[in-house]
Amino acid sequence: MQIFNNISLNNLRGDIFGGVTAAIVSLPLALAFGVASGAGPAAGLYGAVLVGLFAAMFGGTPTLISEPTGPMTVVMTAVLSTMIAQNPDNGVAMAFTVVMIAGVFQILLGTLKLGKYITLMPYSVISGFMSGIGVILIILQFAPFLGQPSPPGGVVGTLEQLPQLWENMRPIEAVLGLITLAILFFMPKKLGRFVPPPLVALVVGTIVSLVIFADADVRRIGEISLGLPSITVPTFSSEQITAMILDGIILGTLGCIDSLLTSVIADSLTRAEHKSDRELVGQGIGNLVSGLFGGLPGAGATMGTVVNIQSGARTALSGITRAVVLLVVVLGAAQLTESIPLAVLAGIALRVGINILDWSFVKRAHKVSWHAALIMYGVMLLTIFVDLIVAVGVGVFIANILTIQRLSELQRENVKAISDAGDDVPLTPEERKLLDKADGRVLLVYLSGPMIFGVAKAIAREHGTIDQYACIVLDLSDVPLIDTTICLAIENAIKGAVASQRKVFIVKPSKQAHATLERLGLFELIPGTQLCTTRTEALQRAVG
Repeated sequence: MQIFNNISLNNLRGDIFGGVTAAIVSLPLALAFGVASGAGPAAGLYGAVLVGLFAAMFGGTPTLISEPTGPMTVVMTAVLSTMIAQNPDNGVAMAFTVVMIAGVFQILLGTLKLGKYITLMPYSVISGFMSGIGVILIILQFAPFLGQPSPPGGVVGTLEQLPQLWENMRPIEAVLGLITLAILFFMPKKLGRFVPPPLVALVVGTIVSLVIFADADVRRIGEISLGLPSITVPTFSSEQITAMILDGIILGTLGCIDSLLTSVIADSLTRAEHKSDRELVGQGIGNLVSGLFGGLPGAGATMGTVVNIQSGARTALSGITRAVVLLVVVLGAAQLTESIPLAVLAGIALRVGINILDWSFVKRAHKVSWHAALIMYGVMLLTIFVDLIVAVGVGVFIANILTIQRLSELQRENVKAISDAGDDVPLTPEERKLLDKADGRVLLVYLSGPMIFGVAKAIAREHGTIDQYACIVLDLSDVPLIDTTICLAIENAIKGAVASQRKVFIVKPSKQAHATLERLGLFELIPGTQLCTTRTEALQRAVG
């Protein structure tokens, strides 16, 4: 059994170059997400190193770059602020315990081989909650972008304090934020192939603050106590244990979705195929270790992964190289980050939030389907103002109900009641002759395709017509799948026919449908001789 990811020396140059390039891209984002989360820049760097290293070693996508991401940072910000507010003494340790819980949950999902089910949700829901997370990340940057400390209350608190934030704005810091955004938006793409725009924005913004605004009071990262991280002992509170576990599940699920969607992108670029379950285990190990050492949670990052692949990476050695490069920064170059203005980091995080927004689908959703548009916007608003898990749960529920309704409407057309050979039915010449011979005394009920509970009403409609016929032929030969609700509807139809002293012949269904009907005891309602192998046989017995 293969323990480690696809680690090979066959592409040494490409993997090292890809890893170094990805590390350069990761550095400003790790700092920005660390500050944005409230855990500090060190937590962002530790998360980038630890999640990236262990996910690369034990994951299932060789070229995937894992690190703190915008969506994970948004959830971690809420978890951290909630835990500190409710338990000032142990809130930080409890928040990192939630990260460990998320890692354990991901390992469990991967071990149980549930990876392929994680992303089985409508795109309108995925688009809605990802766009909602992007909006949250943007709103949370308003205060630091304007040179103010972040107000309590998250999104709602920031929006309520927006007039005060604008009134107390520090113009110099706002200018630094605008310079950062200008570089990120307008830097030539050709230049961006050689130097990552976030790094250019970070360096230029810092230099401008030190040279042009040297005498101004600019809020900066300040001294970072880096080095080897200390262990964060898992801390639980009996009053908050349920909330901590729920937050861990939310964080873990979001990380799974984020990582597996990025793995699909990596597959399309490398023409390889990732291993979903192994990837979840790798992500889980990375988040477990990151939480244990006070690092932010992470997931597969699209930007880092694409840069890694485009730089020549093909194996997991690239992810390990990236982690080692960042570790060197953590251990020996911390003093270089002390002068970075917080407004510059806010600008970088704000740009990430804008990129998270699913602009392509937002612009076209109403053209594709009003149902999809309403679900997407509904999930987005719930994500922003209520809760991520509520948003996803409500979105998936409504989307599935609408899908089931549409499928049921289509499947109702596959329930046909036939009493004579003139009806539009797939009958052989012999079967048509038999129906003509029956002279309207035989009713053939033909079902085809998968039968789900939404079709039960269509079957129930035929109950009232059963008394008009001497024999009923129920053809299930073209039903590959049948659920319990349909079985019960068929049972009621057969009971009604038997009670009216009508004969019932059943054309034997497929193996799965037959097993379901047999477990329900449906065949006990009729003599065994009335279970037929073919429709022709059933019609012969009914007519004869």
